Parts: sequence; structure tokens; C-alpha cells
Amino acid sequence: MNTHKINAEQLSSRKLWQLAETSSTDGLSGDELSEVIAELAKRCHDLDKLEQISKLDPTSKD
Repeated sequence: MNTHKINAEQLSSRKLWQLAETSSTDGLSGDELSEVIAELAKRCHDLDKLEQISKLDPTSKD
């Protein structure tokens, strides 16, 4: 069981992308994956990429 909680705000965009793209093999919980996606969404330059890999609903840009 994964007992170490990640702090998405402290991770680089590159690491967040690695986690988002390989979350099924990294053992992230659903909550942790949600944190990763939410942090990437905060970083505006990543929104288009999130949409491309279908991790973010296009209507949530607002």
C-alpha cells in the first residue's frame, strides 16, 4: 500500500507529466492522480496538453 502522499505543488511540471502519463504503473491513488492533474491544470501552459491526452475536460479552462 502506498502510504507516502505526494505534494503536487512541489513537483516540477516534467515530473507531474511523468506521473500523469504513467499513473497506472506508479501506484498513485485516485486522489493523488487528481492532485497531479489539478496542479498541471493550474499551470496554464499545460492545459492544451492535458486536453490532448484526455486528462482534462475542455470546458474546465474557464
